[in-house]
Amino acid sequence: MAEAKKIKTALISVFHKDGLDELLKKLNAEGVKFLSTGGTQKFIEEQGYPCQKVEDVTTYPSILGGRVKTLHPKVFGGILGRRDNEGDREQMAKYEIPEIDLVIVDLYPFEQTVASGANEADIIEKIDIGGISLIRAGAKNFKDVVIVPSKAEYGVLLDILNKKGAQTDIEDRKMFAARAFGVSSHYDTAIHGWFTK
Repeated sequence: MAEAKKIKTALISVFHKDGLDELLKKLNAEGVKFLSTGGTQKFIEEQGYPCQKVEDVTTYPSILGGRVKTLHPKVFGGILGRRDNEGDREQMAKYEIPEIDLVIVDLYPFEQTVASGANEADIIEKIDIGGISLIRAGAKNFKDVVIVPSKAEYGVLLDILNKKGAQTDIEDRKMFAARAFGVSSHYDTAIHGWFTK
């Protein structure tokens, strides 16, 4: 297997929870630890799985009405840290940054909110900042991290887990990264379209 990486810790931050239960069940059975915020954390715990709060890692609460939850060096350092870079590893140890091997995101439904005829303030609040940043960070560091950028990809990850257990090859991670940039590109294009209308 080419550059196989084990998934030990998953950061999960999703808008749509449907279809997530099966993935959680398999990841939990494989011994993967969960890290999450708000509604997603509550959902994971309701399924009966332990889940560490992102706030316990960052020591910051969710602030500004939920606008800032995951945007923190301990979260992004955990995703962007290069596992084969000695300097990165030393800094991660020094600042107590946990390695995050899997990021599962499902963005705020911007297009659906626009289509529903919502007012401008509601539309603005559905511009995802943390989620899109997690997607880009996970995709950038695909050498070490698996990024699942939307609920459409839950089944793809589940297939890999069922075949290989909690590990992925570089080809798997690069495929997810490509899909992740597709998701972020589509999302930003939709936002750009709304602003320029």
